[in-house]
Amino acid sequence: MLGGSHARDEQLPGSDVDLGLYYRAPLDVAALGAVVREVAGAGATVSRPGEWGPWVDGGAWLRLAGGAVDLIYRDLDRVRRAWSDARGGRYAFHTQAGHPLGVPDFAYAGEVALGVVLADPTGELSALKAELAEYPPALAVALREGLWEASFLVDVAHKAVARRDTTYVAGCLFRAFLLCAHAIHGHAGRWLVNEKGAITAADRLPGAPEGFSARCHGVLAELGTGTETLEQALDTATVVVRDVVKNVHRRSR
Repeated sequence: MLGGSHARDEQLPGSDVDLGLYYRAPLDVAALGAVVREVAGAGATVSRPGEWGPWVDGGAWLRLAGGAVDLIYRDLDRVRRAWSDARGGRYAFHTQAGHPLGVPDFAYAGEVALGVVLADPTGELSALKAELAEYPPALAVALREGLWEASFLVDVAHKAVARRDTTYVAGCLFRAFLLCAHAIHGHAGRWLVNEKGAITAADRLPGAPEGFSARCHGVLAELGTGTETLEQALDTATVVVRDVVKNVHRRSR
């Protein structure tokens, strides 16, 4: 499956090509490695499942004539479990290197919904994509209700102002704004599977308050290290979060 920005026609010059390899355990890594070396050269290697972490799983970083290609494993049974949880309004963000907010388990389902099937000998991947045609309403509700954490993070960040702890404040605001982006996407019935570009993408959707992206980026850009600038940033962030809460609740009725 073609994934990432190329599947959504949002790629930038130099963007890697993401290829999802959907499998059922056990994955024949030796056979896969032989195929990869035929395509990418004798020095190309593939990882074992789980070697890249519990949620990225594994794959290969390949350099081809057309540019960089990321081959990424996805256990199909695990994808189906994530889809079942999403339909039930259950989700969590999971710690994973390279993902500062955490990988949302529903991203596995979202990747299929947003991806382009390239090869599907059994037809199962295409059938699953068809199931994912409608964004699960229960997940939208759960993401909206999860905004309590965004409000809490902005409130608790005030305790760090007297210490001039800009790093802590920035961390709280980063997570709060990304939770808002997820809630906005859920409200609009759109999958969000990556932190990169999430704020800008949310700004284009129904439910985003006016100037959402500019306000979020502006707050983080102007934090400074003084108590006055930190308090001003938190005051602005409080209004942003309140606007998101108000919008997604009002328009969901």
